[in-house]
Amino acid sequence: GISNLAKKKTIVKQMQAVETLGAIDIICSDKTGTITQNKMTVKEEYVLDENMLNYICALCNDALIYKNKYVGDPTETCLYDYLFDKKINPFKLRKKCERILDIPFDSDRKMFTTLNKIDNDIYILCKGSMDSLIEKMNLSITEKQDALDKVKIFSKNALRTLGFAYKKINYIPKDIKELEKEENNLFFAGILGIIDPPRESVKKSVLLCKNAGIRPIMITGDSIDTATAIAKDVGIISNDDEAILGSELDKYNDKELKNIVKRYSVYARVNPTHKERIVYTLQNSGKIVAMTGDGVNDAPALKQSDIGVAMGITGTEVSKDAAAMILADDNFATIIKAVANGRNVYRNIKNAVLYLLSGNTAAIFAVLYTSLMALPVPFAPVQLLFINLLTDSLPALAIGMEPADEGLLKEKPRDPKEGLMTKDFMIQMAAQGVLIAAVVITAFYLGLRSSTAMASTMAFSTLTLARLFHGFNCRGKKSIFKLGFGTNPYSLYAFGAGALLLGLVIFIPGLHRLFQVQSMPVVSLLQVAVLA
Repeated sequence: GISNLAKKKTIVKQMQAVETLGAIDIICSDKTGTITQNKMTVKEEYVLDENMLNYICALCNDALIYKNKYVGDPTETCLYDYLFDKKINPFKLRKKCERILDIPFDSDRKMFTTLNKIDNDIYILCKGSMDSLIEKMNLSITEKQDALDKVKIFSKNALRTLGFAYKKINYIPKDIKELEKEENNLFFAGILGIIDPPRESVKKSVLLCKNAGIRPIMITGDSIDTATAIAKDVGIISNDDEAILGSELDKYNDKELKNIVKRYSVYARVNPTHKERIVYTLQNSGKIVAMTGDGVNDAPALKQSDIGVAMGITGTEVSKDAAAMILADDNFATIIKAVANGRNVYRNIKNAVLYLLSGNTAAIFAVLYTSLMALPVPFAPVQLLFINLLTDSLPALAIGMEPADEGLLKEKPRDPKEGLMTKDFMIQMAAQGVLIAAVVITAFYLGLRSSTAMASTMAFSTLTLARLFHGFNCRGKKSIFKLGFGTNPYSLYAFGAGALLLGLVIFIPGLHRLFQVQSMPVVSLLQVAVLA
């Protein structure tokens, strides 16, 4: 199962994660790069000071170019493309304008600030969420409202919004704390609306999720309007009232939050604490939760979840270390493939156990029947060893190789508290065991007309061949003709190898004494085949 997941761009770090995947009720996913393509492009602009906006795009930016490729956050690299489209080289501006100090972006501040020297003057340059920036700007009530209206328009069109502000000062702050104190009375440079379209495969994956009884939830740092627009587009929600701001969650205690998480499937402007609390509350509601993340701050939520899923491309080493699974392609659709694979692994193990127990139950019933009826022992010890070595290995392994099918994602998640040996499982096991035992005993009686040795030979041959046929039956709930012989070639190999070895025992005289069998006439061979 782990090997199959690796081929589907999923790296499993913890063995039990494969089983947990099959029981997931909820997938909490980040938006950027997982649900969306993470290919940012500036689509709309609201510019008040173009010159300073250009400087901020170039200087308040940590992305680089290495071997003619961008290295860094896609939001920042798209600002370089925006400048290049305007025939402005951002790297020339960066060489010309020295960076003196900076305050990196974090999830609490939601903004990035640098202190730069531009034409012998000192400037504070800021970019980030308009929610954070607007309170630090020198704007009138009308100007603030105009800016917020523009943000709302951009967001409703599924655009991420990025605000830009600046301030000229006449001294150089000595440290970050002093620089942070100067983040006030900023001048508004403008807003850019950035498009990050959903991945083409996500709509289908979200539908598969819902059909499989799995609830997809979007948790993002973006604005509620942007998050809602994307979530509606991919099918996670159908109404605006299914989205809530992270700050709203702080109003509720843990008991009240249980009802809140049932109602909302989009959480916007969240911080790491909100993420962890959402996951914890969902788990307390009896749900098995998968959580995706890529940043250092996502680590607590990844650890808290039943199965943490880190991003292989954009993920930090801290997030990968905290996760049980890594998506090599950062794609939401890959999670659904992993869920199907996890369900398949559990199903195959259950089917293999059913095969093994029903076959051994048949042998027990046959021996028990002959003992109670005071008949000769139906199997020699060496024959039982042969049956166990042959039929308990190859067909069972072949069942374990059964590929996943579409039907797996039409079933509801299994109850993780439910044991393997359910009432239905036990009834099925006993019924199959009785059926196989009945034909084995029938073969024994038919052989007993000739001799005890013939009875033992026919019972041994029938049980072995019946169990080889039973390997096909235990591949799944559907008929073998619906499953198809070619979909799992290993079952054919197992049957062929088993039938060949049984044939060698029956037809090679030199092996008769070793396995305590005797030659069977054609009629007896046909009886064994039909009964099996």
